[in-house]
Amino acid sequence: MAIKIAPRPNLKFWDYLYLPAIMRGLLITFKHIFRRKVTLQFPEQRWIFPFRYRGYPELITAENGIEKCVACKLCEVVCPPDAITIKIGEYANVNVRERVPAEFEIDMGRCIVCGMCEEACPVDAIRMSNTHVMSSGSRDSIKFKKTLLLEDYSQMETMRL
Repeated sequence: MAIKIAPRPNLKFWDYLYLPAIMRGLLITFKHIFRRKVTLQFPEQRWIFPFRYRGYPELITAENGIEKCVACKLCEVVCPPDAITIKIGEYANVNVRERVPAEFEIDMGRCIVCGMCEEACPVDAIRMSNTHVMSSGSRDSIKFKKTLLLEDYSQMETMRL
């Protein structure tokens, strides 16, 4: 089996100067200079996301103000990065419900925003919000407890850049 060596192309004088290639690159640059800008000034301007956008998870309360979560721990089991931690507590009125989460914590540093917790919940107590930006100085401040997850934290100033 022989190796064929390709012949070198015969370049002309202008090809050696690389001017045509430089001019083609400049032509592309000048075409894009006069187009509309797509850059947003981030903290002031925000992208508008579609309706089905998955942001960070949040807990939902019923119309009467009671949290919907029944502490079945399905979201904790199905969470791929183990970002959800639930400790079961007893409800004050046993006739209404047996269990509630005494502690419900989501580690947003580990959350991959997959939405599997939302799909697994039998009572639709957790949903994906529209919040997509979060900044923090420490890892402990991005571990969201039940009280914060029940609030609408998309409007909180502490999580914005």
